[in-house]
Amino acid sequence: MSKVDRNEKTGVPKTASSESEWRAKLTPEQYHVTREHGTERAFSHPYYEEKREGMYRCVCCGEPLFSSDTKFDSGTGWPSFSAPAGAVSEHDDRGLGMRRTEVRCAKCEAHLGHVFPDGPGPTGARYCINGAALDFDAEDKGGETK
Repeated sequence: MSKVDRNEKTGVPKTASSESEWRAKLTPEQYHVTREHGTERAFSHPYYEEKREGMYRCVCCGEPLFSSDTKFDSGTGWPSFSAPAGAVSEHDDRGLGMRRTEVRCAKCEAHLGHVFPDGPGPTGARYCINGAALDFDAEDKGGETK
């Protein structure tokens, strides 16, 4: 019987792909953001202005991450959410001469963005997420995602 590799912080089973598999699956921008911990330009991704209801998923593995129910306009230029809807993991990030909390997909370790303590109630959190790290499944009028 094989042992399933799990995320240490969340217990979610991990998925792994090689660098060449990620490069073949993702656009250059998606690869840079999710696998190299990059950041897209502010206000550059259409998901920043997305208003439809639905689920935001990890662009790498398809894991559900954020619901449109928690999305809000933070004015920062990136899609922002007050709480995750799926398994994300948080990691200390001391890059760029500052201390922040990085957010990753718990299943495939894709870099998503950062979480800050200046969001709306009740959580007070602002998950500032790169649109390039997400896929969006809009809900149809029957309430199901497509």
